[in-house]
Amino acid sequence: MADETVNYTGDNIKTLEWNEHIRKRAGMYIGRLGNGDNPGDGIYVLLKEVIDNSIDEFTMGFGKTINITIEGKEVTVRDFGRGIPLDKVVDVVSKLNTGGKFDDAAFKKSVGLNGVGTKAVNALSSSFFVESFRDGKASSASFSRGELLESGMTDSGEKNGTLTRFTPDEEMFGDFSYNMEYVISMVKNYAYLKKGLTLNVNGTAYTSRNGLLDLINDSMTEQPLYPPVHLEGEDIEIVLTHGNSYGENIVSFVNGQNTRDGGTHLAAFREAIAKTIKEFFKKDYAPEDIRQGIVGAISIQIQEPHFESQTKIKLGSTYMWEKTVKEADGSLSTDRGPTIRTFVNDFIKTNLDNYLHMHKDVASAMQEKIIASEQERKEISGIQKKTKERNKRTNVYNKKLRDCRVHYNDKLPASRQELAGQTSIFITEGDSASGTITKARNAETQAVFSLRGKPINCYKESRKKVAENEELSLLIAALGVEEDMDNLRYNNIIVATDADDDGMHIRMLVVTFLLKYYPDLVRRGHVHILQTPLFRVRNKKETRYCYSIEEKEAAIKALKTGVEITRFKGLGEISFEEFRNFIGEDIKLDLVQLSDEESIAELMEFYMGDNTIDRQNFIRQNLRSEEELEDVNI
Repeated sequence: MADETVNYTGDNIKTLEWNEHIRKRAGMYIGRLGNGDNPGDGIYVLLKEVIDNSIDEFTMGFGKTINITIEGKEVTVRDFGRGIPLDKVVDVVSKLNTGGKFDDAAFKKSVGLNGVGTKAVNALSSSFFVESFRDGKASSASFSRGELLESGMTDSGEKNGTLTRFTPDEEMFGDFSYNMEYVISMVKNYAYLKKGLTLNVNGTAYTSRNGLLDLINDSMTEQPLYPPVHLEGEDIEIVLTHGNSYGENIVSFVNGQNTRDGGTHLAAFREAIAKTIKEFFKKDYAPEDIRQGIVGAISIQIQEPHFESQTKIKLGSTYMWEKTVKEADGSLSTDRGPTIRTFVNDFIKTNLDNYLHMHKDVASAMQEKIIASEQERKEISGIQKKTKERNKRTNVYNKKLRDCRVHYNDKLPASRQELAGQTSIFITEGDSASGTITKARNAETQAVFSLRGKPINCYKESRKKVAENEELSLLIAALGVEEDMDNLRYNNIIVATDADDDGMHIRMLVVTFLLKYYPDLVRRGHVHILQTPLFRVRNKKETRYCYSIEEKEAAIKALKTGVEITRFKGLGEISFEEFRNFIGEDIKLDLVQLSDEESIAELMEFYMGDNTIDRQNFIRQNLRSEEELEDVNI
């Protein structure tokens, strides 16, 4: 029933300034805020937006060096491209839908096309300075949170190019800091994709002579089964090999942009590889057997790419290029190039087939790997089928999964697409904890899976024994990735265990399972650890939840008198009313991630293998005892 006390008048209609809208709806422009702990946090998107402009200059043939300096919270990027036209410096960083990339003659196959990038950086920075150098002149402008402070033009002896200096706003990002590992990883990708470009980060140079081949060779942590196949053509470059790890490890790029969530080009690559190899061997191998253990990369260049969000991590384009053409009679028509699927398929079909005919040793090693994967899959499929039938009969599946209504792989209307990104499944242990989360969750997008006790340690177990394990088989069925990662039902896989020894052990066992058999879930940023408070500190006026001993001590000092302290040892000890605070908009998650240099096998051996002296020393140095946590100093 309508609320008649609410008046809807002209006063309710608001028009926001461009910078106000970006600050109010930051997620539309940079995906998320964050404090720098996650490589997807907004401070890295701001850096990327500025670097992208410099990359586009290099792509057009101007400027072979980009200098990047990060000092504390301040970032400076200097390129040696053409420089922004001097009379447009203010406009291109402060007027939405303004930029040179709407003009194909000035920028072809660029990343930034929406006239938004540097405007978002400007609006979300407490200080923002831009200076363009062109032919002995310089034009500069300084801003704070998108508001122009001053601008002007002077003579200059600097080389042509653009300098951008900004400090992300702590009002938006909190007490953030740049993790240089994430920055270096981003910069290395730029170097791999732009042969001949040098990027200097705080004085260290990054460059590549062999493109994606260098990327694969530098990032592989196991011995490949055959030398990586490296194929290059106009607007496309691919690399592929196989290893003995499970899953697929394929990175994809569009116009130099790392498309972490793939898109049409990655789907075309996966399809074309399977199709070409089947035809070469004249065997009807299953695509999943062909791609099991594959390590690869694809980069394509297209005009005016369409990404599924401003953060540009998934390509939505269907065609290599697409233009609106005015006909002689004045009507408009659309002129299109080949589909991305056809372009990628034709390139791989011709070039990979030729390569395999010329390199019989590579073809032999590849086929041997495919046959081994096929044999293992068939054995495991039979076990999984029996397990699934048994579980259906006992109805155990419904008892373990409290599902949500929206799923990551659902085909949703545009108005509800953002819900897919919010979908989560909490993996927890025991009836008490799962009951608490179930009552506290948002049933639209949050599911709960309840483990019974500790799952097996998968590190040294055979794939067959793991498939026979009821708990893990049901978990994989719940996630939807039994046959293909594209069927993943939840964007966020959240391990939620108690903050005690048993809880930590269960957490390690679940992560070990995912790392060994479904590493793509980790590589694509889907796996997280839920942070829940260790302590509640309160007096009659205020309650604070603390995630560390240090936060607890600070809360005790701040609240001063009449302080009551509660130590939460299990999720079931927290009421579901309180728990809603910890899994809502302010949910604290630790991303489970791998750096390019980290070997999954070595990590699992250290943490889950034999109990070595090195591991014992690591535990002694990093573990805080329960006595420490219980020691309350008021």
